[in-house]
Amino acid sequence: MPNMKAVIFVEKGRIVLDEKAIPDIGPLDALIRVTTTTICGTDVHILKGKYPVECGLTIGHEPVGLIEKLGSAVDGYTEGQRVIAGAITPSGHSYACLCGCGSQGGPGTKHGFKAMGGWKFGNTIDGCQAEYVLVKDAMANLSPIPDGLTDEQVLMCPDILSTGFSGAESGGVRIGDTVVVFALGPIGLCAVASARLMGATTIIGVDTVPERLAVACTLGADHVVDFRAGDPVEQIMALTDGRGVDVAIEALGTQGTFESSPRVLRPGGTLSSLGVYSSDLRIPLDAFAAGLGDLKIVTTLCPGGKERMRRLMDVVSAGRADLKPLVTHRFKLDEIETAYDLFANQRDGVLKVAITP
Repeated sequence: MPNMKAVIFVEKGRIVLDEKAIPDIGPLDALIRVTTTTICGTDVHILKGKYPVECGLTIGHEPVGLIEKLGSAVDGYTEGQRVIAGAITPSGHSYACLCGCGSQGGPGTKHGFKAMGGWKFGNTIDGCQAEYVLVKDAMANLSPIPDGLTDEQVLMCPDILSTGFSGAESGGVRIGDTVVVFALGPIGLCAVASARLMGATTIIGVDTVPERLAVACTLGADHVVDFRAGDPVEQIMALTDGRGVDVAIEALGTQGTFESSPRVLRPGGTLSSLGVYSSDLRIPLDAFAAGLGDLKIVTTLCPGGKERMRRLMDVVSAGRADLKPLVTHRFKLDEIETAYDLFANQRDGVLKVAITP
């Protein structure tokens, strides 16, 4: 096979743009020519050695592109068709998938479950920060892009929008709820948008970056809390007149934000965790009410699959969430090392970057 450009993880602290063979496909697979992709916070965790992957792996898990080639058994798609695939690519046939838990699917394992088994791109197989990407189980994962939507409009769907929305979904947000979102990066901002769509009537966003606080307000936040201006727990409790929130969405992955979440929950509330954690977590005994406060702690790995992608693109197409402000910077694939430096160090007000060939 001829070669392509691809971003390769070399070692902790080092990625390079190099050449790799364009992948060959099996009967159930598809080869996608990537037209736009992006960098995720998880990719930065990989770069910094906080999440282990094999040296030589192509990273990235958010593809928008064109079908270059279809496997012999793939039906219902055409070569040249514009598609996205979710960051999570469930097989569609494992026991986990068939009980509605595709993100944890483990086809080929004894019982069909594997923790994070649905996350393949840039984790267990080559990802999409490249000119081409192999999509396994194509019929379960390729979702056609509706006419009229640009690459950038759907770029958040594979991961950021799906993960952010799942924070509110897993948290069971209901009409009339009060919700707080800790950390207003791209995922937290999408959690704000989701909480609004699900009927929350008071939404509080917590961050310190002025640009993020402003975007949160456009997406549905009723109040924003700058944690540098004072104890965020005290500020949130004051905003709720001491009641606390129904759902706290933790969208950063640090001990501090995780610990603050139960401190602002009302009894019987839910902590919905979206963070990627790099060390053991501690639950504060007082906030946990000694285990008797009827609190719930739920975790979620970004839901994937073509139906999830279709629904998210419908949200975008219907104008229910305007995610254009999230793409703040644009780079060519040849410039991706510069893009990583900008994104990893959170300079120049960056939220998400768009990477094109």
